[in-house]
Amino acid sequence: MNSIRISRRRMIQGMGAAALLPYLGRMSALAQSVPQDYKALVCVFLAGGNDGHNTVVPLTQSEFNLYKAARGSLALPDSNGPLLQVQTPTGTPYGLNPGLTAIHPHWAAGRLAVMANVGMLVQPVTRPQFLGNAVPLPTNLFSHSDQVQQMQSGIPSSSGGTGWGARAADAINSLNGASGFPAAVSISGPALFCAGKIVRSASLLPGFNLDPSGLQLWPQSAGDARKTGMQQVLSLNSGVTLVQAANKVRQDAMSLNALLTGNTATITTAFPGTAIGDQLKQIAQIIKLRGTVGMSRQIFFCTLGGFDTHGSQSWQHWDLLRQLSEGLAAFYNATVELGLPDKVTSFTLSDFGRTLQPSGTGTDHGWGSHHLVLGGAVQGGQLYGNFPTLGLGGPDDSGSRGALIPSTSIDQYGATLASWFGVPSDQLSAVFPNLAGFSTPNLGFLG
Repeated sequence: MNSIRISRRRMIQGMGAAALLPYLGRMSALAQSVPQDYKALVCVFLAGGNDGHNTVVPLTQSEFNLYKAARGSLALPDSNGPLLQVQTPTGTPYGLNPGLTAIHPHWAAGRLAVMANVGMLVQPVTRPQFLGNAVPLPTNLFSHSDQVQQMQSGIPSSSGGTGWGARAADAINSLNGASGFPAAVSISGPALFCAGKIVRSASLLPGFNLDPSGLQLWPQSAGDARKTGMQQVLSLNSGVTLVQAANKVRQDAMSLNALLTGNTATITTAFPGTAIGDQLKQIAQIIKLRGTVGMSRQIFFCTLGGFDTHGSQSWQHWDLLRQLSEGLAAFYNATVELGLPDKVTSFTLSDFGRTLQPSGTGTDHGWGSHHLVLGGAVQGGQLYGNFPTLGLGGPDDSGSRGALIPSTSIDQYGATLASWFGVPSDQLSAVFPNLAGFSTPNLGFLG
């Protein structure tokens, strides 16, 4: 695993960071042409376990009655506003959480889809099989730490050392040619999703500053002179390997900082000033540099936390989905600004879902959950997979509280994204080792 981590927290008074850019010396050669065949996947991880039951609500009368009876005081609609109505091409109605207002128009425009009841599986499982322990199951279900690792690794145990996003990038690493820029980048600190065996990865934080401290002087010429002096010192050959390596780290960090804070990476699209908005804006800025750094395929990862809603869920969940929706809407607009709306696909992941039956004012750890996919290549305005029966103790319940047995595996969900990204069908099994156990490897939500 070749992972490079850059975090303001890890910097010591402007020193440190990690070598990111062996490509800098080749910059002029790589900048001669913008990649013509570009694609990017952007994973937004909803940390804590998103409540899919209140993200997408069935509105056929019989299903809504089951939902309302089981959901009790947490049933939507509530004081946060009316459900956002959508329907599938066959006319089946659903309601989206009112927090998703900003991306709601993308449903009718055919750019937003829902992937129903996704979760970690070893193989397809029925309720009798689960209750009878008759088939293999993922280890440590309902555990945050284990399920975060499994959803990012695509491995139904805690032994996965690489992430399925980076393994997808590994499979088509040759498409990035001679570029040494990291093909997998996390904008929320280190993430297993971005850890591969071949591709370089990087972990950053939004708004990071890799310049050493003490360079912001007045007048500007004084600051520039100090920076020039530092660069001269860093370029001296001390003859000590460790010192030379440290100096190269600093030189690369200063070059990267100039690249990402200069006009080359400017995005005019307005982003919300939220944590997820800042992360998505940083991703858009890096995508804008694709021609400069010679990248054709890129994987990105960002995180929105707070979804472990054991109490006070109603407003908290609405507000989290509002932040997600406004961030994703701005990010889509940025891809339009960049001329890449059909070349960048955003999608959600989460630890797991929540229980349909509430626990006081919140919910407990579940299993399957619904996910959102947004982008110009998405075959949107549709719900994919099998929407579950929401009766407690029903055919899709793993027990008696509405912790859904997934009807679609993370393997199928991820393989559909990876196929669009360019991973050949004969290499998908290397990315998703359990994919052969499921009859439909491509779910059709990307064109």
